[in-house]
Formats: sequence, C-alpha cells, structure tokens
Amino acid sequence: MSISDEETMATDSTVHDYEVLVVGGGPAGMTAALYTTRLGHRTAVVDRGGGRAAMMQEVHNLLGITEETSGNEFLSVGRDQLREYGCDIHNDLLVSCDSTEDGSIRLCGNNADYRAEYVVLATGFNDIRPEPPLPRTGRGLHYCLHCDAYMFVDEPVYVMGYGESAAHVAAIMLNFTDDVDLLTRNDSPEWSDETATMLSNHPIDIIHEDITGVQNDKDGWLAAFEFEDGMIREYKGGFAMYGAEYNNGLARNLGCDVNDDGTVVVDDHGQTTVDRVYAVGDLTPGHNQLPIALGEGAKAGISLHFALREFPRDLDVIEEQGPVRSDEVPGIPDELLEQEVDFHTYD
Repeated sequence: MSISDEETMATDSTVHDYEVLVVGGGPAGMTAALYTTRLGHRTAVVDRGGGRAAMMQEVHNLLGITEETSGNEFLSVGRDQLREYGCDIHNDLLVSCDSTEDGSIRLCGNNADYRAEYVVLATGFNDIRPEPPLPRTGRGLHYCLHCDAYMFVDEPVYVMGYGESAAHVAAIMLNFTDDVDLLTRNDSPEWSDETATMLSNHPIDIIHEDITGVQNDKDGWLAAFEFEDGMIREYKGGFAMYGAEYNNGLARNLGCDVNDDGTVVVDDHGQTTVDRVYAVGDLTPGHNQLPIALGEGAKAGISLHFALREFPRDLDVIEEQGPVRSDEVPGIPDELLEQEVDFHTYD
C-alpha cells in the first residue's frame, strides 16, 4: 500500500522511491500527479504549504467551481482526491537536488530524502508585495487582472507600481471602469516615452504621493487610501504590479535553462531542457491562471505516462526477451493495483 502521511515525518536518512515526484502542491502540480497516479505510476507530491492558490479568498474563472470556494478548500479537495487514488503527499521543504549515476533524481528535504525517475517542478512564484500600509490581500489588494477585473466593473480602482506593467494594466482597467488611478508611491516612473504618451492620452490620474493610511469598510474591504499630502481617495480595490520572484532554485540546481524573467524554459508538454525534469504552472512562461495550470499539469502527466508506461513493449525488446507473458501484465504496480481495486469496490 502507499506510504501514509504520518510515515512521511521521518528521519533524514529515510529515502522514498517513486517513478514521479511532483514538487509543489498547487493546481498544476497536483493535476500532473493526478494523471500519473491514475495512469498507474508510483507518484508523490512534496509540498511545503502555502502558495498563491492557497491565498485566494474566492476561486474565479474555473468552470464547475462556485466563487464561494476558497483556494484552501479547492486545494484540500484536490489532496483528498490524490490520496484516494494512491498518491503520497509529503509535507516537506526540499533544500537540494542532484542527478544520480543511474539517471534518477535525488531530492533532499528537511524530513526525508526522495528519489524519482522523473521530477515535475511546480514551485511557482511569489508576487513582490509593495511596502505597507496596504489593504488585505483579496479585500482590496489583488495581483491577477484576468481573475479579478470583473469584480471592479464601474468601481473606482487603483493600480500600484511604476513600471511598464503597471502603466498598461491601468489602461486595460479602462475597459471595466472609468475611474482609474495609477499610484507610483514616490517611485520614479520607469516606463518608456511611448508608454508615457499612451498614458497622457487616456483618462488615468497619476498620483505620485505615497500612501500613509488605509480605510476599510465594515466588511473589511478597502474603502479609501490616505495620501501624504492629506488627500483621501476612495477605491473599491486595485492591483499591485511590482513583478514576481520565481522559485526556480531546484530547476537551476538541476541545470534547467531559465529565461531572463526567471521562468523555466519548457516545451509544449512541460519538458525542460534537462532530461526527466518537467516544469508546470506559474514557474513557466504564460498566463498565470488556474485553468491554464490545470491544463499544463494534465499535459505533463500524459507525457510522463508515455515515457513510463510498460506496454506496448518496443519491438527490439520483444526480439531480445520474447513475447510479453501473461504473468507480466497488468503493468500497473501492485500497490496501485490494490488501491484501484479498493477504490472501485462498493458495499
């Protein structure tokens, strides 16, 4: 049977062996693990906890999931699904990794060591937060335009930042409301002359004074900002655009190519430039969206199945070893086969 969650809290000398090890328990990583587990491969997720998905107050833009669902609720259901199918989940922080002589990958955590034939990196990124004072994340401070712009239709909105992305997000928000402020907070603008011309030709107020206070309404949502010149401006919410710090340390240690922005280079199936190492979700280039993360995880999981599955056996192997014998099938490992039988056994 699969290793229990309690057994993962082991000594440093413990080594857990898997065909697929997913690093990161967000939507992309867990979807990759769901596919490889259901397709018959010994799989584990190593998750340190937290992450951007866990911070979501409400899940948006995900068909079949109501917006009253929080990120933590969404992830909790996912973990339960993985356990039911036989995937192991380890609560651990990985601190180092390297390739071994036999081609497998060894990863060292605070609680145990792990060895896998294939690794999926789903470690995401951290949004760079502006300096306080700030409203609560999800209650007036947001980071994803495509997720949350809908919330601010015909409402007063701010965009906080001083670079190209902040300027363009401010202009994009004019598609949803006619009341948009761009707050540089005493930072010197770093956008181009072309962007400055764009801003000057759109009805966007650029406010350079810093924020000195935050006013909330009775529900805890942002109501207004107080500025150092004494001005008070009302807002329903807005977006902080200060960039991201990508959690690409393990990818770099394994030799994966990394783009200038910190994302990991991958092909259409999540394969990195290093054999047997995949990357999915926010760690890779593209839109940082839940549905996209789920799709990337699924594609990686299917690609891993193609690489790992036992049958059909290659003709050169058949020529060397003879036809596949009946006692060699099914190819699913015994512990997952038992789990699958138990899963489909009903009273």
